[in-house]
Amino acid sequence: MNRREFFTAFVPSSKGVSIRPPYTDEKTDYSPCRECDAPCVSECETGVITRDEEGFPVLSFTKTGCTYCERCAEVCPSGVISRDKPDRIRAQVFIDPKLCSAWKGVLCFSCKEPCIDNAIRFEGLYKPVIIADRCTSCGFCISVCPTGAIKVRGYEA
Repeated sequence: MNRREFFTAFVPSSKGVSIRPPYTDEKTDYSPCRECDAPCVSECETGVITRDEEGFPVLSFTKTGCTYCERCAEVCPSGVISRDKPDRIRAQVFIDPKLCSAWKGVLCFSCKEPCIDNAIRFEGLYKPVIIADRCTSCGFCISVCPTGAIKVRGYEA
């Protein structure tokens, strides 16, 4: 293992499982979504919910984030998305220091400004870190990052 491989082993990959909407869990059966007209997508107030190749609901943080408004759960006709399930997004958000302007000495607070949970802390002026126990994985910090340094990885549990 070379030096680069050693250090990159500590940075989570942005690839992983699909990032599903809140109000679902790891046991959710998404098969009814294939036959559905996707009111969760059309009623999403921010437009963060889209459909994957299988027709299942996924979150796309390319332009916006999730406000946890519950509208997707309210309109889901099959109960796939339900307020009876956890109100969390099963994903980890992290900053890639190699891509982050602030980590390179540029004064940038783009990620911190939209974070209403105060989950991004700066160590000094130039080293933003995400505080995992405060982060709701809402995704609002992702699309505003000018360098694409903020990544998200979905997980099952």
